[in-house]
Amino acid sequence: MAKNNTHSNHPAVKITIVYDNNSTDKDLTADWGFACVVEVGQRTILFDTGDNGKILLENMQKLNINPHKIDVVFLSHYHHDHTGGLKDFLSANSTVKVYFPQSIPESIIETITSTGAEGIPVSVHRELFPGADTLGEFGGVIPEQSLAVHSSRGVVIIAGCAHPGISGILRKTKTLFPGEMIYLVLGGFHLHKMPDNEIENTILEFNELTVGKVAPAHCCGNTARELFQKAWGKDYIGVAPGEIVEID
Repeated sequence: MAKNNTHSNHPAVKITIVYDNNSTDKDLTADWGFACVVEVGQRTILFDTGDNGKILLENMQKLNINPHKIDVVFLSHYHHDHTGGLKDFLSANSTVKVYFPQSIPESIIETITSTGAEGIPVSVHRELFPGADTLGEFGGVIPEQSLAVHSSRGVVIIAGCAHPGISGILRKTKTLFPGEMIYLVLGGFHLHKMPDNEIENTILEFNELTVGKVAPAHCCGNTARELFQKAWGKDYIGVAPGEIVEID
Protein backbone atom coordinates (compact mmCIF):
# COMPACT_ATOMS: atom_id res chain seq x y z
CA MET A 1 0.00 0.00 0.00
CA ALA A 2 1.01 3.61 -0.43
CA LYS A 3 3.03 5.44 2.17
CA ASN A 4 1.16 7.97 4.26
CA ASN A 5 1.41 11.68 3.54
CA THR A 6 1.71 13.96 6.57
CA HIS A 7 -0.52 17.00 7.05
CA SER A 8 0.27 18.23 10.56
CA ASN A 9 -2.23 21.12 10.36
CA HIS A 10 -5.24 18.80 10.41
CA PRO A 11 -6.98 17.98 13.73
CA ALA A 12 -7.16 14.53 15.26
CA VAL A 13 -9.94 12.29 13.93
CA LYS A 14 -11.86 9.63 15.83
CA ILE A 15 -14.50 7.41 14.23
CA THR A 16 -16.75 5.23 16.41
CA ILE A 17 -19.09 2.71 14.80
CA VAL A 18 -22.44 2.91 16.57
CA TYR A 19 -24.64 0.91 14.16
CA ASP A 20 -23.81 -1.97 11.85
CA ASN A 21 -25.12 -5.43 11.01
CA ASN A 22 -21.79 -7.14 11.76
CA SER A 23 -21.14 -7.92 15.40
CA THR A 24 -18.13 -8.58 17.64
CA ASP A 25 -19.38 -7.13 20.96
CA LYS A 26 -22.21 -8.99 22.67
CA ASP A 27 -23.01 -5.89 24.77
CA LEU A 28 -23.85 -3.84 21.69
CA THR A 29 -26.77 -4.55 19.38
CA ALA A 30 -26.04 -5.36 15.74
CA ASP A 31 -28.80 -4.61 13.22
CA TRP A 32 -29.09 -4.09 9.47
CA GLY A 33 -28.02 -0.51 8.80
CA PHE A 34 -25.15 1.84 9.44
CA ALA A 35 -24.16 4.82 11.56
CA CYS A 36 -20.91 6.16 12.96
CA VAL A 37 -19.83 9.11 15.08
CA VAL A 38 -16.98 11.14 13.57
CA GLU A 39 -15.01 13.51 15.79
CA VAL A 40 -12.92 16.07 13.89
CA GLY A 41 -11.08 18.17 16.42
CA GLN A 42 -13.77 19.81 18.55
CA ARG A 43 -16.63 19.11 16.13
CA THR A 44 -18.70 15.91 15.99
CA ILE A 45 -20.74 14.38 13.17
CA LEU A 46 -23.32 11.61 13.32
CA PHE A 47 -23.02 9.92 9.92
CA ASP A 48 -26.36 8.22 9.18
CA THR A 49 -28.70 6.99 11.90
CA GLY A 50 -29.18 3.27 11.29
CA ASP A 51 -32.60 1.64 10.96
CA ASN A 52 -33.87 1.77 14.54
CA GLY A 53 -33.61 4.80 16.80
CA LYS A 54 -33.86 2.79 20.02
CA ILE A 55 -30.88 0.64 19.01
CA LEU A 56 -28.93 3.70 17.87
CA LEU A 57 -29.40 5.59 21.12
CA GLU A 58 -28.80 2.53 23.30
CA ASN A 59 -25.54 1.72 21.50
CA MET A 60 -24.45 5.36 21.80
CA GLN A 61 -25.24 5.30 25.51
CA LYS A 62 -23.22 2.11 26.04
CA LEU A 63 -20.33 3.75 24.19
CA ASN A 64 -20.61 6.87 26.39
CA ILE A 65 -21.55 9.09 23.45
CA ASN A 66 -23.92 11.84 24.52
CA PRO A 67 -26.40 12.80 21.74
CA HIS A 68 -25.94 16.45 22.77
CA LYS A 69 -22.29 16.15 21.76
CA ILE A 70 -23.35 15.88 18.10
CA ASP A 71 -23.10 19.10 16.07
CA VAL A 72 -23.94 17.77 12.61
CA VAL A 73 -26.06 14.91 11.27
CA PHE A 74 -24.97 13.73 7.83
CA LEU A 75 -27.46 11.58 5.89
CA SER A 76 -25.88 9.65 3.03
CA HIS A 77 -29.16 8.71 1.31
CA TYR A 78 -32.84 8.12 1.98
CA HIS A 79 -32.98 4.37 2.68
CA HIS A 80 -34.56 3.51 6.02
CA ASP A 81 -31.54 1.54 7.26
CA HIS A 82 -29.63 4.85 7.16
CA THR A 83 -32.37 7.28 8.23
CA GLY A 84 -34.67 5.17 10.41
CA GLY A 85 -33.11 6.40 13.65
CA LEU A 86 -33.32 10.07 12.68
CA LYS A 87 -36.59 10.93 14.41
CA ASP A 88 -35.54 9.38 17.72
CA PHE A 89 -32.13 11.04 17.55
CA LEU A 90 -33.64 14.46 16.86
CA SER A 91 -36.01 13.92 19.78
CA ALA A 92 -32.89 13.65 21.93
CA ASN A 93 -31.00 16.51 20.25
CA SER A 94 -32.55 18.86 17.69
CA THR A 95 -29.93 21.61 17.97
CA VAL A 96 -28.00 20.23 15.02
CA LYS A 97 -27.47 20.91 11.34
CA VAL A 98 -28.69 18.04 9.16
CA TYR A 99 -27.05 17.73 5.74
CA PHE A 100 -28.95 15.60 3.24
CA PRO A 101 -28.90 14.98 -0.54
CA GLN A 102 -31.15 17.56 -2.20
CA SER A 103 -33.35 14.87 -3.77
CA ILE A 104 -34.20 13.19 -0.45
CA PRO A 105 -37.96 12.55 0.06
CA GLU A 106 -40.04 15.36 1.53
CA SER A 107 -41.12 13.12 4.42
CA ILE A 108 -37.55 13.02 5.74
CA ILE A 109 -37.21 16.79 5.37
CA GLU A 110 -40.43 17.17 7.38
CA THR A 111 -38.98 14.93 10.10
CA ILE A 112 -36.01 17.30 10.32
CA THR A 113 -37.83 20.62 10.22
CA SER A 114 -40.64 19.55 12.57
CA THR A 115 -38.12 19.15 15.39
CA GLY A 116 -36.58 22.58 14.85
CA ALA A 117 -33.32 21.18 13.50
CA GLU A 118 -31.68 23.04 10.62
CA GLY A 119 -31.97 21.07 7.38
CA ILE A 120 -29.40 21.78 4.67
CA PRO A 121 -29.83 20.24 1.21
CA VAL A 122 -26.65 19.24 -0.63
CA SER A 123 -26.16 19.29 -4.38
CA VAL A 124 -22.44 19.91 -4.91
CA HIS A 125 -19.18 19.60 -3.00
CA ARG A 126 -19.02 21.95 -0.02
CA GLU A 127 -17.26 22.30 3.30
CA LEU A 128 -19.30 21.42 6.38
CA PHE A 129 -16.69 22.97 8.65
CA PRO A 130 -12.87 23.08 8.50
CA GLY A 131 -11.69 19.49 8.16
CA ALA A 132 -14.92 17.97 6.84
CA ASP A 133 -16.61 18.13 3.43
CA THR A 134 -19.48 16.56 1.58
CA LEU A 135 -18.45 15.34 -1.85
CA GLY A 136 -21.84 16.49 -3.13
CA GLU A 137 -24.81 14.49 -4.33
CA PHE A 138 -23.95 11.65 -6.71
CA GLY A 139 -26.83 11.06 -9.10
CA GLY A 140 -28.36 7.79 -10.20
CA VAL A 141 -31.32 5.63 -9.26
CA ILE A 142 -30.44 6.16 -5.59
CA PRO A 143 -28.70 9.54 -5.15
CA GLU A 144 -26.15 9.63 -2.35
CA GLN A 145 -23.53 11.82 -0.71
CA SER A 146 -20.30 10.73 0.98
CA LEU A 147 -18.23 12.41 3.67
CA ALA A 148 -14.59 13.46 3.31
CA VAL A 149 -12.58 14.08 6.48
CA HIS A 150 -9.10 15.59 6.25
CA SER A 151 -6.70 13.89 8.64
CA SER A 152 -2.99 14.20 9.36
CA ARG A 153 -2.41 11.14 7.15
CA GLY A 154 -4.68 11.96 4.24
CA VAL A 155 -8.35 12.13 3.38
CA VAL A 156 -10.80 9.69 4.95
CA ILE A 157 -13.87 8.78 2.91
CA ILE A 158 -17.00 7.51 4.66
CA ALA A 159 -19.74 6.02 2.47
CA GLY A 160 -23.21 4.94 3.53
CA CYS A 161 -23.95 2.35 0.83
CA ALA A 162 -22.11 3.74 -2.23
CA HIS A 163 -25.12 3.07 -4.48
CA PRO A 164 -23.64 5.28 -7.24
CA GLY A 165 -20.45 3.17 -7.14
CA ILE A 166 -17.61 3.30 -4.61
CA SER A 167 -14.93 3.58 -7.31
CA GLY A 168 -16.60 6.66 -8.80
CA ILE A 169 -16.81 8.21 -5.33
CA LEU A 170 -13.07 7.69 -4.87
CA ARG A 171 -12.23 9.04 -8.32
CA LYS A 172 -14.16 12.22 -7.51
CA THR A 173 -12.24 12.43 -4.24
CA LYS A 174 -8.94 12.41 -6.14
CA THR A 175 -10.27 15.13 -8.44
CA LEU A 176 -11.42 17.34 -5.57
CA PHE A 177 -8.33 16.80 -3.41
CA PRO A 178 -5.47 16.01 -5.81
CA GLY A 179 -2.79 16.80 -3.22
CA GLU A 180 -4.04 14.29 -0.64
CA MET A 181 -3.77 10.53 -0.58
CA ILE A 182 -6.87 8.52 0.31
CA TYR A 183 -5.79 7.24 3.71
CA LEU A 184 -8.94 5.29 4.62
CA VAL A 185 -12.22 4.27 2.99
CA LEU A 186 -14.85 3.19 5.54
CA GLY A 187 -18.51 2.22 5.26
CA GLY A 188 -20.80 0.45 2.84
CA PHE A 189 -19.41 -0.39 -0.60
CA HIS A 190 -22.60 -2.16 -1.78
CA LEU A 191 -20.83 -5.34 -2.88
CA HIS A 192 -22.90 -7.95 -1.04
CA LYS A 193 -24.68 -9.16 -4.20
CA MET A 194 -21.76 -8.73 -6.57
CA PRO A 195 -19.92 -11.67 -8.19
CA ASP A 196 -16.33 -12.28 -7.11
CA ASN A 197 -14.84 -10.87 -10.32
CA GLU A 198 -16.59 -7.51 -9.80
CA ILE A 199 -15.34 -7.38 -6.23
CA GLU A 200 -11.82 -8.14 -7.47
CA ASN A 201 -12.13 -5.34 -10.03
CA THR A 202 -13.14 -2.95 -7.25
CA ILE A 203 -10.09 -4.01 -5.26
CA LEU A 204 -7.89 -3.33 -8.30
CA GLU A 205 -9.38 0.16 -8.60
CA PHE A 206 -8.74 0.81 -4.89
CA ASN A 207 -5.13 -0.17 -5.47
CA GLU A 208 -4.83 2.05 -8.53
CA LEU A 209 -6.09 4.94 -6.42
CA THR A 210 -3.49 4.06 -3.72
CA VAL A 211 -6.01 3.64 -0.90
CA GLY A 212 -4.05 3.18 2.31
CA LYS A 213 -6.54 1.41 4.59
CA VAL A 214 -9.99 -0.12 4.12
CA ALA A 215 -12.86 -0.70 6.52
CA PRO A 216 -15.75 -2.32 4.62
CA ALA A 217 -19.01 -2.29 6.56
CA HIS A 218 -22.75 -2.91 6.39
CA CYS A 219 -23.66 -3.86 2.78
CA CYS A 220 -20.24 -5.12 1.68
CA GLY A 221 -21.00 -8.78 2.36
CA ASN A 222 -18.80 -11.53 3.76
CA THR A 223 -17.08 -12.35 0.48
CA ALA A 224 -16.02 -8.75 -0.12
CA ARG A 225 -14.77 -8.36 3.44
CA GLU A 226 -12.71 -11.53 3.10
CA LEU A 227 -11.21 -10.43 -0.23
CA PHE A 228 -10.43 -6.93 1.03
CA GLN A 229 -8.84 -8.38 4.16
CA LYS A 230 -6.68 -10.67 2.03
CA ALA A 231 -5.62 -7.77 -0.20
CA TRP A 232 -4.92 -5.21 2.56
CA GLY A 233 -3.62 -7.41 5.37
CA LYS A 234 -2.65 -5.29 8.39
CA ASP A 235 -4.25 -2.26 6.73
CA TYR A 236 -7.68 -3.89 6.84
CA ILE A 237 -9.99 -2.70 9.65
CA GLY A 238 -12.92 -4.84 10.76
CA VAL A 239 -16.13 -2.90 11.35
CA ALA A 240 -18.80 -3.60 13.95
CA PRO A 241 -20.61 -1.59 16.64
CA GLY A 242 -18.01 -0.40 19.13
CA GLU A 243 -15.08 -0.39 16.71
CA ILE A 244 -13.01 2.80 17.03
CA VAL A 245 -10.59 4.22 14.47
CA GLU A 246 -8.29 7.02 15.65
CA ILE A 247 -6.00 9.14 13.49
CA ASP A 248 -3.71 11.54 15.35
